[in-house]
Amino acid sequence: MQLSNYLFFTTACEQALDFYTQCGLGKVVEVLRYGTADLPHTNESMRGKIMHARFEGPGVLFYASDNDDAEPMRGSAHILMLDNRAQTNQLFERLSQGANVTTPLAVQPWGGYFVSVMQRPRRPFRTQIPLVVR
Repeated sequence: MQLSNYLFFTTACEQALDFYTQCGLGKVVEVLRYGTADLPHTNESMRGKIMHARFEGPGVLFYASDNDDAEPMRGSAHILMLDNRAQTNQLFERLSQGANVTTPLAVQPWGGYFVSVMQRPRRPFRTQIPLVVR
């Protein structure tokens, strides 16, 4: 058994997946679109938008879709556990472009090297690794 996240976007799923790909998190391995191959669509503005996508990368698996009636979700975040500070710094540089950094990248009171980023298109993504002591 494996638990995977499903991210819902109003109409910006493709842009989000492109951004995650550019950040080096992985790539889209499956995509189905509204209004193609007999897949239903709720209104004409959703034609061609993503009905279902699968995104995979090393240690990453999630699903995503566009839903023009999606409610804003509260109370959840996605945490990326990385192996070292260099990897965290590199990914932080990519994810923070145009983002709101809500907790600066630093060693936190509990000892973890942590950053909290609200990245585009307004989805929470947090990166965290344990403090590396040499």
